[in-house]
Amino acid sequence: MAAWWRGGDRARRRAAAKLPPGGVRRYLETASPDGSTPVSRLPLLAVDVETTGLDPRRDRVLAVGFVPVDGDRIVLGGAGSALVRSGVDGDDDGVGQSATVHGITDDDLAGGVSVEQALDLLFDALAGRVLLAHYSRIEIDFLGALCRRRYGVRPPLTAVDTLGLQRRLAGCAIDMDFTGDLHPEGLRLWGARERYGLPRYRAHDALVDAVACAELYLAQLAELGRRGACTLRDLRTA
Repeated sequence: MAAWWRGGDRARRRAAAKLPPGGVRRYLETASPDGSTPVSRLPLLAVDVETTGLDPRRDRVLAVGFVPVDGDRIVLGGAGSALVRSGVDGDDDGVGQSATVHGITDDDLAGGVSVEQALDLLFDALAGRVLLAHYSRIEIDFLGALCRRRYGVRPPLTAVDTLGLQRRLAGCAIDMDFTGDLHPEGLRLWGARERYGLPRYRAHDALVDAVACAELYLAQLAELGRRGACTLRDLRTA
């Protein structure tokens, strides 16, 4: 039974009742912030996944990383990450050529956790929070595909997308210190960070990228606040 729940808490609880105990069930049992939640009190979880490619139908998750953001504060004490073992998600193909991008090897994955353990870790941290990511479609699609294959459920994921925010900010760059150039490189995570003078870290590490996304969000939040964004709804439509 596969389903996508877009309804309220009652539908989430009904879906949760059909799942085994674990992080995905706890996530569904916990109400998510609604659109009127002030950004000053908005609980988010910056998430990054490293994968073997961009197609969740044939590529797989190799690593997850996350860090909580409470309002305008990054909570490093709540950060976490995990490598996902090879051969536990229906394939034994290993990392293949994708290792040249993220640097994760088959030997690294041998010491990783199962898909269930990775989902438990991530969705426990995500319970009661909004997902925050740079181009959140990757995280939403891959995590949804994992949950559907494992549990027959694709849980609803509300997201704030820093790439979308950057596109909108760059498109109305009046009174900002950078131009409205929408060149693709300027919209990538590291290009967007450069516009705010944020440092460049080692890319394609799930936890490092999650922290980098959280820092970018706080820089964007200051500008969005000056433009009148004060609730979750504003961030999703900014």
